Amino acid sequence: MMIKRIVVGSLQTNCYIVSSDNKDAFIIDPGDEADIIKKFIKDKKLKIHFIVNTHSHIDHIKADSELGFPVYIHRLDAPMLEDSSKNFSTYILGEFNVCKPARILNDGDIIKFGDLNIEIIHTPGHTPGGISLKIDKVVFTGDTLFRDGIGRTDLPDGSHEAIISSIKNRLLCLDDSLEIYPGHGELSTIGRERGNF
Repeated sequence: MMIKRIVVGSLQTNCYIVSSDNKDAFIIDPGDEADIIKKFIKDKKLKIHFIVNTHSHIDHIKADSELGFPVYIHRLDAPMLEDSSKNFSTYILGEFNVCKPARILNDGDIIKFGDLNIEIIHTPGHTPGGISLKIDKVVFTGDTLFRDGIGRTDLPDGSHEAIISSIKNRLLCLDDSLEIYPGHGELSTIGRERGNF
């Protein structure tokens, strides 16, 4: 498994492209700058199968439709893709909607991708349908858990109580050695972040 991080947009969102030796790949949170993402895909001759959105805020979904690949998202955040007031595009772009998701995800789902098992972990708090993706020895945490921080909970549908529960009960129960690939900022590990709670 190879992971490429591309920092995109004014909010410096981490977009990840996960690929295998045979060039099959998928994208996590293409939040903006579709041209840069497309160039990387073309240069590396990757075959993209789908996009996974860890949640439905505009800085994580803006390039979904322009890229044109099937979109996977948790069932509780799926309606927000088509609601510009709830995905916050109204405040940045005006009206903006992503095409309807191709696959609705639920807690505990396993997406089979070649030799990889992508485990869906429901981690609400930043949004009701926020998810983390555990793959082998890494976990993509979206805007739930950052290096030395957590996602905002003061936005509509956010919950501080829920995000702390998600972190303590869904993420910090994972092995300390797991690398954290967050939605913003630098990488960390479960062990490192455990010391902050």
